[in-house]
Amino acid sequence: MGRVNDTKTALVTGANKGIGYAVAAGLGALGFTVAVGARDDARRAEAVGRLRTAGVDAFGVALDVTSEDSAAEAAATVERTAGRLDVLVNNAGISGRYDGGAQDPTTLDLDVLRTVLDTNVFGVVRVTNAMLPLLRRAPAPRIVNMSSNMGSLTLATGPVLAAYAPSKTMLNSITTQYARRLADTNVIVNAACPGWVATDFTNFAGPRTPEQGAAIALRLATLPDDGPRGGFFDDNGIVPW
Repeated sequence: MGRVNDTKTALVTGANKGIGYAVAAGLGALGFTVAVGARDDARRAEAVGRLRTAGVDAFGVALDVTSEDSAAEAAATVERTAGRLDVLVNNAGISGRYDGGAQDPTTLDLDVLRTVLDTNVFGVVRVTNAMLPLLRRAPAPRIVNMSSNMGSLTLATGPVLAAYAPSKTMLNSITTQYARRLADTNVIVNAACPGWVATDFTNFAGPRTPEQGAAIALRLATLPDDGPRGGFFDDNGIVPW
């Protein structure tokens, strides 16, 4: 169990593809043991295999962020395997259905809104609170919530998506509340905007690579002890929101 003492461990949710996988690979390249959080057993195993082939010390964690029981079991898996958690990257997120006016605010499908919030907001709270006892054991714990500037009330970027965009607004607000609550601890919490990245999430339409999208998460995951708290950042610095 040498890694308990000397190797830092990071959990990335939704890490089997896209930005999540790029974050996992990036943290692995920095020397972290990476816990790959994902729902799908086959995709999770494939991602762990790819990371190991690339020289990363990785292990899989079954995790459905919409389930409190699953979050608790995931925490038990991380505890058993690593003993503590140094970094949590809450990356798992969904856009939600938007066909037929489902995310037009004037015809908003409230079931779509509930579904998006359950993953993008409630899921972050479930996983964060399940992992906090393990994070508190680490000397310099960091939490990074993957957000989007579509959630910025100031910028109001992107298409009109009245479930997805507000889910990120609320995620930014919850991030601030965590930072306030944890202000007198060594747990540093921030939100990251990866930019418009070409993944299946965007139908591969974005101009940025997953690796470029992951860069801000890697920076926030490795902040010094006097780093910012409760902020919303992209590659260029603070994102107004």
